[in-house]
Amino acid sequence: MGLFFSVILPIVAVFGAGYVLQRVRMLDVKSIAPLSIYIFLPALVFTSLYEADFNAGYYIIIVFAFALMFAMILINKVLAWAFKWKHSVESASILTTAFMNGGNYGVPVILFSVGEKALPYAIFYMVLQTLIMNFFGVYYASRGTGGTWMALRKVMKMPATYATIAAFVMQQVPVVIPESVYGMLTLLGDAAIPLMMVLLGMQLASIQSLKLNWEVILSATSVRMIISPLLAVLFVWLLDVDPIISSVLLIVSAMPSAATTTMYAIEFDSEPDLVSSVTLVTTLFSIVSVTVLLQFIS
Repeated sequence: MGLFFSVILPIVAVFGAGYVLQRVRMLDVKSIAPLSIYIFLPALVFTSLYEADFNAGYYIIIVFAFALMFAMILINKVLAWAFKWKHSVESASILTTAFMNGGNYGVPVILFSVGEKALPYAIFYMVLQTLIMNFFGVYYASRGTGGTWMALRKVMKMPATYATIAAFVMQQVPVVIPESVYGMLTLLGDAAIPLMMVLLGMQLASIQSLKLNWEVILSATSVRMIISPLLAVLFVWLLDVDPIISSVLLIVSAMPSAATTTMYAIEFDSEPDLVSSVTLVTTLFSIVSVTVLLQFIS
């Protein structure tokens, strides 16, 4: 219970603050989210990766991210065949299981439970997951009707993509960033995590309607919250991964569905109510499941 009170409860409280604020004031989340996407998050990505010591662990993270995503897609294909789901339901299940909330939720959990030494890995995974989600998420939400080109454009519009590239490049060139500039970037980056946490609460509060298709909800929740962490345990055991990176992979694998997938489902009319339902259920379930996982890791 100590981990719940020291890690999960403070994080959930911040989510709750965003949720209550949105319910009371009904702010336009689409107007606030760009603050995080275009200003605070790129600063956090750049400063974290610029200071990181890139090693083989980052390649392991890349392999894991793609392996887990394709495993989730394959499992959903099998479930869709077994339960005879239509394409839109299959897409909704893929969106909610293949793409987890590794940013708004995963980064603060990793920071508070594992420590700052794990933060560069968590940030790198968040950026990688965002790129993957912006491509494959858009593709599966649109089911191929212009999805590939639209997905590519989505990836190239994300500032975090360029912040990652800039961090790699600046590490290699003999140019010193002025202290005043880097200090401002650090200041902006420090504000990114609490802002992302508040935004998640606001996004959950903005869910307008639910579709309680329990067959899909229970299947998706089981895949995202139980099977995904088990696959991560198998991965880190087979590859004998460094303990810090193992902790990062295990935690992100147990994160609930990404709230961003709801926006994709709405935009492409891919069962948005069902996607919202799974996102809400997995987020609530994670309060217990992530606490148990942190106890296991510790």
